[in-house]
Amino acid sequence: MKNLTTLKNMRDVINPATGEVVGAVPAGNEEDVRAAVDLASGAFGQWSLLPPGERGKILFKGAYFVREKLGDLAALLTSEQGKPLGEAKNEIMGFANVLEYYSSISGTIHGDAFPKTGYGYSFTTKTPLGVCGAIIPWNMPALIMAWKIGPALTAGNTMVLKPATTTPLTNLALADILVKAGLPEGVLNIVTGSGEVVGEEIVRHPEIKKISFTGAVETGKHIAALASGELKRVTLELGGSDPMIVCKDADIEKAVAGALNGRFYNCGQTCTAVKRLYLSSAISDEFIKLLTHRVSALKIGNGFQKGVNIGPLHSSAGRDEISGLVRDALLNYDCTLLSGGKIPDGNEYKNGFFYEPTVLTDVPDDCPLVNREVFGPVLPVMVFDTLNEAIEMANRTEYGLGASVWTKDLTTAASACEALDAGIVWVNQHLKIPPDLPFGGEKASGVGRENGYRALDRYLKEKTILVAL
Repeated sequence: MKNLTTLKNMRDVINPATGEVVGAVPAGNEEDVRAAVDLASGAFGQWSLLPPGERGKILFKGAYFVREKLGDLAALLTSEQGKPLGEAKNEIMGFANVLEYYSSISGTIHGDAFPKTGYGYSFTTKTPLGVCGAIIPWNMPALIMAWKIGPALTAGNTMVLKPATTTPLTNLALADILVKAGLPEGVLNIVTGSGEVVGEEIVRHPEIKKISFTGAVETGKHIAALASGELKRVTLELGGSDPMIVCKDADIEKAVAGALNGRFYNCGQTCTAVKRLYLSSAISDEFIKLLTHRVSALKIGNGFQKGVNIGPLHSSAGRDEISGLVRDALLNYDCTLLSGGKIPDGNEYKNGFFYEPTVLTDVPDDCPLVNREVFGPVLPVMVFDTLNEAIEMANRTEYGLGASVWTKDLTTAASACEALDAGIVWVNQHLKIPPDLPFGGEKASGVGRENGYRALDRYLKEKTILVAL
């Protein structure tokens, strides 16, 4: 792996908890992307001819080395992204888990062969696409990197990857570890820089056969439009506004814990976070009381501090947006503030992008806290009388990434799973997804799926061969 960007223009990487510079990377340009594609094209022949099991061994070894460097990598991730150190460790472990999973199924890549009456013998072959492109976000940079490179490299492709401008350091460190594990030069190439320059060139470059993007809806639509001109394959994960429905028979203790973790993990900056909470009127008062108490007890601070549950928002712009949305909800939509709702006081917060974990009730459907994807520690709570009413409200959004229903009744759970318009539906849990299951959404939440065995097929082309005797 090489970071192929020039050293002429450098971009600082900032710790969002302190405002301090923790590193710097080059601001790449179109020429850097072209050089990366050339390297990837040159490496493709050797890498694609390597038996899939051998490619898997390299990824497995890379995962082993990542686990050895867990502490250092987690500290690097916390310093540039802001999440608490424990969450950073979990994400780095997730990176290793994904690579190990694809290593475990690498030997299953093959076509089929069978006689076909009237045609002779038929064969299908599966071969890699070539050079692929990946553009990843800042909220889960290590895990989403694994989601992109795991299936792509296992299938025999080479890749040009653009990290987020604000969280490139962990991605570069992980790529270096893979090289030490035996990944040949040119197989994985990282170009740091802006989406407008580096990302645009990756999407436009004619030698890049597939684009995998995780990010905003409007950017995803733009990428899809550009890719259509070259008929490139695309996988787009574009975020969500996940509803959590708590029925009257739910285990309230478990559901409160689920809402707490599901909304405030990673400071609420997760695509599949609980972004809308719907409570049965039969248990709403009890639930809200317990939830508000536990939200008020969350500790805000620098992710390196012991006992911190919530780190900073990733940027000042993100904090300003959250602050504005809450202020708008209180002033213009008559919402009721139960907890939080402001920037925390104290010298330890003055240089970071902190915002208190916030809970509001009496939130109408037309409030932006409900009808937009809110990327921060704010939870709007709504009340319903019937499950059909809850599902109707939950589906009343342009997004369709994830959803959860909390109930002890299997019939209720089955009905909700059938009716909720989402790519992932959890029952009595939320947020977690193992690497062997597909991940993706419906509607504005994207196109295609990542993870799981079938993700390999999205990085392979299939050919049918018929042999007459």
